[in-house]
Amino acid sequence: MTAGAAGSGSADGGPRSLARPPALRPGDRVAVLSASSPANQAELAVGLDTLRFAGLEPVVYASATDEGSTRSYLAGDDKLRSSDLSAALTDPAIAGIIFATGGYGAQRTLAALDWDTLAGLPPKVLAGYSDVTAILEAFAARLGWASLHSPMVTSSGDAAHYSFGSLLRALMRPDQALITQYPGAVTLAGGVARGITLGGNLTLLASSVGTDTSLPARGGVLLVEEEHEDPYRVDRMLTQLRRSGYLDGVAGIIGGTFTGCGEPALIEDILAERLGDLAVPLVAWANVGHGGHQQAYPIGIAAELDAGARTLRLLDPPLRMGS
Repeated sequence: MTAGAAGSGSADGGPRSLARPPALRPGDRVAVLSASSPANQAELAVGLDTLRFAGLEPVVYASATDEGSTRSYLAGDDKLRSSDLSAALTDPAIAGIIFATGGYGAQRTLAALDWDTLAGLPPKVLAGYSDVTAILEAFAARLGWASLHSPMVTSSGDAAHYSFGSLLRALMRPDQALITQYPGAVTLAGGVARGITLGGNLTLLASSVGTDTSLPARGGVLLVEEEHEDPYRVDRMLTQLRRSGYLDGVAGIIGGTFTGCGEPALIEDILAERLGDLAVPLVAWANVGHGGHQQAYPIGIAAELDAGARTLRLLDPPLRMGS
């Protein structure tokens, strides 16, 4: 994948995990920042309290509290967001980063980031989803880091307790997060696939193709999820991934949630029609992504997808145990 890729994958020549950050421990200081849009401040306050209840010490950066000083849809200017991200990554007192929110702007943040200052750093956990997909994919592609596609600090709603529980288990008890079951998923193509977990939000994956932060799906177990896109747009983005070569050699595909994207039967038809002839294990409606009971999904971890059983088994814990 990259020259920096590393891990402790299977000894039989199977998939090999990327460099895994250490798990978080009680008392660890974690950065809370936005690489994208302004965070809802009321939801941010609740999320920060939740992290404190879990025994972590959140450190709030300026981008997390910026309410659109540059543009209404950006948490400060590109320099602020990229500087916050770089500062958190290079500060040895910060154990990991849990993004405040998604929205839009992560790709602009990446364009402003000084990658030379990050070369050779030991990996830190990056946790988030939606627009943060661009960040997770970039750090896998450029630095060979594993990360977590997961709920964020402002995650809210009726299922927030479930989603936060999944996040905290992966962050602090990764040895207990080896098996993920998707009981509500639908098997569109059976079989078992082994590969490196990757992917995330469909819009971000498609719009990153052709950049130096795109991580093609060859040899991977790919997650695709989306929200509030018309069915034809979902079709168009999947078609873009196919035509670009991004999907060449993919090992298996997990369709996550497609909240507000049209009738579930139509989404299933689109996934089956656009992806079915790849002849790889394929499920739809795994509870990963926007809406409802979201489960954390690692990026860059050797794993086995059993589409018939609707389970994902990690061959390594998503984060390293111990110091």
